[in-house]
Amino acid sequence: MTGDSISIRGIRAHGRHGALPGERDRPQPFDIDIDIELDLTAARKSDALEDTLDYAALHARVVHIVSERSFRLLERLADEILNDVMTDRRIARADVTIAKPGILDGATPSVRVTAVRRGLLRGLHGQEEP
Repeated sequence: MTGDSISIRGIRAHGRHGALPGERDRPQPFDIDIDIELDLTAARKSDALEDTLDYAALHARVVHIVSERSFRLLERLADEILNDVMTDRRIARADVTIAKPGILDGATPSVRVTAVRRGLLRGLHGQEEP
């Protein structure tokens, strides 16, 4: 593993998620950040889209999940997005952070969920992750 990564910041999507009464009555904004670790050696050499992660396709899938599904917890929504991200077998690790802006008297709560594909991170930190 090379230690390469791709980050997509500030994906804004509207969805019906929340545990409190009324939170799922109408769409509200969610801000999503995704950090992905994968080997980009082939993409650096080929300059071909098929050798890297298609950011536009990932963005569209995330917006679709947020807008078409409904969950009580941000943790569950983050896990759903993470499961989609990890379908790409080239991805060794991914972090999904979801923020629900301005709902706590201007404060923004956020949740971060991480997945690691065992064995793919060998060499990235000198040993395989547990």
